[in-house]
Amino acid sequence: MMDGVTAYAMPGTGYFDLTPASGGEPYRIFLSIPAGEPPAEGWPLLVLTDGNATFPFAVASLVTQAPYPTATNTGWGVVAAIGYPNDEPYNAMRRAWDLGPPPIKSYPPYVEGGPPVLIGGTGQLLSFIENELLPRLADMVRLDPARRSLFGHSFGGLFTLYALFERPGLFKNWIAASPTIYWEGSEILNNEARRPAAPGNSPFLHLSAGEYEGDELAPFQYKNDDAMERLEKKKAERTVALAREMAERLNGTADGIRTEFEVFAGETHMSVLGPATNRAIGIAFALNA
Repeated sequence: MMDGVTAYAMPGTGYFDLTPASGGEPYRIFLSIPAGEPPAEGWPLLVLTDGNATFPFAVASLVTQAPYPTATNTGWGVVAAIGYPNDEPYNAMRRAWDLGPPPIKSYPPYVEGGPPVLIGGTGQLLSFIENELLPRLADMVRLDPARRSLFGHSFGGLFTLYALFERPGLFKNWIAASPTIYWEGSEILNNEARRPAAPGNSPFLHLSAGEYEGDELAPFQYKNDDAMERLEKKKAERTVALAREMAERLNGTADGIRTEFEVFAGETHMSVLGPATNRAIGIAFALNA
């Protein structure tokens, strides 16, 4: 921090660290609870992955919309973002394990001489959310169990799909932005195919991607030295197409899943995080769905 500049924190927010009962490193839970008494049924809840990156977007979206419900259709609710005890927006090693679904696999290090990158821990994170995080939050504030939402972007979007296909009754709204459906030969489609029947809560799945996650680069990206390599990678990943196809495939299926697909104009894989998080606030805390 520069001399003469005071550190700033978002008003009404805080965090606590929570170590899984099974051991391992703690998660940092970023938390925003509305002022005043909760409604009789409790506050709606939005849980986000990649909390260090997503929490500021979510809170800024909430506090600028909830005071004007007739203009925004957005009410107040609790925001709980699962992050890590570090100052960077992302913890690459831990998120790979937490958000990358099975099978457990090892990938080369991110940097030469670093540790191998492991994926496959999504089941452990999902159990932590269900058995430890949600009960802890319920002890802290009155929550409405019928109005819980989960949001994730990129690998977090893949985790959101995995969680939906494993435990469809855990959340009401599932919001997957730019999900990496292509990962591991689209292994997540096998999870989709063998998913259990959804309970009677008619889960809602919102899938989205940025305009420039499809077959075209953003105009500025064509000026980069890696433009053609980046374009070929995008075409192989098919982020927009695979998300759209999943939304069309699942909508109105026998297990009652409702879906919506959205493309955010002018956005790339990283720039879409802000608009997508804003959309998650609108879905999780909608007054008139």
